[in-house]
Amino acid sequence: MLFKARIIARNTFVETLRQPVYAVIVVFALLLFLLSPSVAMYTLDEDIKMLREIGLSTLFLAGLFIAIFSATGAVTEEIESRTITTVISKPIGRPTFIIGKFLGVVAAVALAHYICTIALMMAIRHGVLETATSERDWPVVAVVIGVILLAVILTAFLNYTYDWSFCATAIITTASLATVGMIFLFFVDRHWRFNPQNNGLHFFEAYASLLLLFALIVLVAVAVMFSTRLNVILTMCCCIGVFLLGLVSDWVFGRFAETYLWAKVGRAIVPNLQVFWISDAIYEGAALTAGYLGQVAAYTALYTSAALLVAIGLFQRRQVG
Repeated sequence: MLFKARIIARNTFVETLRQPVYAVIVVFALLLFLLSPSVAMYTLDEDIKMLREIGLSTLFLAGLFIAIFSATGAVTEEIESRTITTVISKPIGRPTFIIGKFLGVVAAVALAHYICTIALMMAIRHGVLETATSERDWPVVAVVIGVILLAVILTAFLNYTYDWSFCATAIITTASLATVGMIFLFFVDRHWRFNPQNNGLHFFEAYASLLLLFALIVLVAVAVMFSTRLNVILTMCCCIGVFLLGLVSDWVFGRFAETYLWAKVGRAIVPNLQVFWISDAIYEGAALTAGYLGQVAAYTALYTSAALLVAIGLFQRRQVG
């Protein structure tokens, strides 16, 4: 079962990376990260905090749309086009199919999330030009320009010479080059000196990004669950509805949970996405603890497992032939 699920996951991952909408969302998110320092300069004394909030919001929304489009493309479109009959006609169980699709989509979402996280950390390190005399972080500027140019050149060469998929090659090349650039920035400060202790990078963004990745894993499971029964449009609407309700779960359900049964049920069914969002910590200066990360990871595992079990149950009785 694990071997078959791994094969399905690998194929789903490759197919997702080849989708143009995947690359479009990533590119659009990277452009927003590039523009965010200019937008945050008009917030007086809260420049860096606003820059973090804009960056994390962009990171979350980009992951949300990638999760929705990838999950619907991996499951719903295969069901509607009847290509799924070729898969399940082989000795592959329906639970294996669902788990494989989920893992493949999670891998694709995680890769996009990783690229956007690097872009966020670079934007935070560069900072906001608060005055006309503020100096740019030229190592960051050089790394960004170098990554973009090399990624375009290598992708074009590999696509032309070996006919590799342009979208998938561009994503993987960008991730690899961005990693190298991030390692370089870790050791070099804004004055081109070897100074790892004062490199301008913070673990806060990494912890916040990890929490958002947990939230995206939950949303991928929810999207896979809906896609086993609904078409593309309905799946997207339901996922966006769950996302919006999850952001206000404490206000909608939490304050009534001790009094009304419907609130208890709603609080249990709708994922509480507020536990993944640390906007308050940005402004209050609170620290993220390892215990909190462990609790959120456990919540993610439990909710994801429950959503996948429901997805498998719904898909078992779905007519696909």
